[in-house]
Amino acid sequence: MGCFSLRPLLLLAFFLPLLLLVECRVRHYKFNVVRRNYTRLCHSKPIVTVNGLFPGPILYAREDDNVLVKVTNHVNYNVTIHWHGVRQLRTGWSDGPAYITQCPIRPGQSYTYNFTVTGQRGTLFWHAHILWLRVTLHGAIVILPKLGVPYPFPKPHDEVVVLLGEWWNSDVEAVINEALASGRAPNVSDAHTINGYPGPMPGCPSKGEFKLEVDPGKTYLLRIINAALNEELFFGVSQHNLTVVEVDAAYVKPFSTNTIVISPGQTTNVLLHTNQGGGGRFMVAASTFLDTMIVAVDNATATGVVHYKGTTDSVATTFQVSLPSRNSTNEANKFIESLHSLNSKEYPAAVPQRIDHSLLFTVGLGIQPCPTCMNGSRAAASINNISFVLPTTALLQAHYFNVSGVFTDDFPAKPPVAFNYTGTPPTNIVAANGTRLYRLPFNSTVELVLQDTSFIAPESHPVHLHGFNFFAVGHGIGNFDPKNDPKKYNLVDAVERNTIGVPSGGWTAIRFRADNPGVWFMHCHLEVHTTWGLKMAFIVDDGKGPNQSLLPPPSDLPTC
Repeated sequence: MGCFSLRPLLLLAFFLPLLLLVECRVRHYKFNVVRRNYTRLCHSKPIVTVNGLFPGPILYAREDDNVLVKVTNHVNYNVTIHWHGVRQLRTGWSDGPAYITQCPIRPGQSYTYNFTVTGQRGTLFWHAHILWLRVTLHGAIVILPKLGVPYPFPKPHDEVVVLLGEWWNSDVEAVINEALASGRAPNVSDAHTINGYPGPMPGCPSKGEFKLEVDPGKTYLLRIINAALNEELFFGVSQHNLTVVEVDAAYVKPFSTNTIVISPGQTTNVLLHTNQGGGGRFMVAASTFLDTMIVAVDNATATGVVHYKGTTDSVATTFQVSLPSRNSTNEANKFIESLHSLNSKEYPAAVPQRIDHSLLFTVGLGIQPCPTCMNGSRAAASINNISFVLPTTALLQAHYFNVSGVFTDDFPAKPPVAFNYTGTPPTNIVAANGTRLYRLPFNSTVELVLQDTSFIAPESHPVHLHGFNFFAVGHGIGNFDPKNDPKKYNLVDAVERNTIGVPSGGWTAIRFRADNPGVWFMHCHLEVHTTWGLKMAFIVDDGKGPNQSLLPPPSDLPTC
C-alpha cells in the first residue's frame, strides 16, 4: 500500500538515489478517544474527544502518502472513525462507518486504520461514524500536493483550518434517544461554533472566540469544513471577498463571492485577501441556511474575528457580516451554480460520457407505525421508500466472506411507485424497512438522479457517497424530467464532489465510475435523517485485474 521498503542492506546504496527522487512516506498517528471537560460556553460538560482536543487534531499528509492511524477507545461508547472523502482505493476496511465496513471499536480496544491517499489533494475531514458522536469527535484532514507541485492558484502567505460545528448544552445521545422514543424530531442545537468557539451569545458571556491574526496585503488560504450534525451554513467575512479555489479536495475554477454555502460533510477552500490597509477587526460569521420554514433550526450565529496585526483588542471597529437570511435559496443557488471543475491538463474532469446504470432514487421523510410513540407513529426517512436497517454484522465482512442472511442485493433502481414527487403526497407515506444493497460491476458507469419528495415536507438533503468522487452534472426544481433535463447537463467541467445537496423540492444528477471494489455507504449527512433511515449501500464487485480486487481484511479488524 503506497510506500515500499528495501530490506536487503546491500541494495540500499544502489537504490538510494532512486529513493530520493520518489516521494514516499508513511504517516503515523495515534488517536486516543477520551473524555474531557469543555468550558468555552456557560454550560460546561464532559465531551468525547480525540487526544483531549476539540476540534480534534489535524491529520496532515501528502498525495500518495500511506497513512496509519491507531485508534484506541477509552470511553464507554463503541467508536469508529471515518476519513470523509478519502477514496479508500481497495481499502474499504479503513473507511469507518459502523456495521457497513467494520464492527465498532469497543471500549478498551484498538484498531489501526491503514490507507493510501491516491490522486487527491486538498481539504477533507475525519469524524466518528456511529451514534451522534461526530458532534465533538471530528477534525481536519489536510492533503498537500506532492513535493514540487504547486497549487493552481497563487501561493498563500499562510493556511488556516476553519471548522464549523454545532453545540448542544445537553448530552446529544440523550437528545436523539428521547426523540426516537417519542417519535418526534430531536431538539435543535443551542449554538454554532467556529473551531469550537461560538463567540458572544445572549445570556452567556464570551469565553473566547475564533481569532485569525493577519498582516495587511497578504493572501490566506482558509480550509473551511462544515462538521455540523444537521445544518447547512452560510459563511462570510465582513468587508472581504472570498475567492473559491477548491471544494471537497477537488480544484475548481476560481471565482469571487462574499458568501459561501456549505452543507454538513462538505469542505471549501477560499483565498482571503487582507485588503484593509487601515487595519481593524472584521467579523467572521456562520449562520443557518434552510429554505423549508416548517423545520426548526438553531438560529444562533457563530462569530469570530479577522484581526489585523497592530490593532488593539479594545478597538471597537468590528464590522457586522451581512449574511443572507436563512431561507435565501437564490443566494445558495448562485453559489452552487458558480462551481465548475478546473478541468485543466493537469487536473481534467473525467465526467463519464456513456452510462451503464441509470438510477432514480427518491429521498425524503415519511412515517412508520410505533405503538409506544406519542402519536402512534414515528418519523422515518428513506431512499426509494426503503428505510435502511443497520445489520449486526458489518456488510463488508458479510460480502467478503459470503455470509448469507445479512443483506440482499436487490435495492430498486427506481421508486416502487411513480407519483408527483414534489406535489401532493400519496395517501400512504409509510416507509418499508430493509437492508438492501445495489450491486455494480467493476468499472461500470453510473448516473444517479437524487429526487427530493414532499411526503412530510420538501427539504434539502446533503448526500454523501463513500468510496468515490462524483460529478454533479445537473440539478433543478420540481420533478426530474428524463427526456428534457439531461439535455441541460454539464458533461464538460461539472464540479467534482463527495457530498452534494439535493435541493428542497428538486433533484440533483451525479455521475461516477464504479472503479473501487467493496461495499460503499451512501447517506444523508444530516445526522437526524441518517438515524431515521435515509441511507443505503452499493456493492462494487472485484474486477479481473491484479489491482482490481478488495484487499484482505487486517488482522486487528474489530469483531461484532
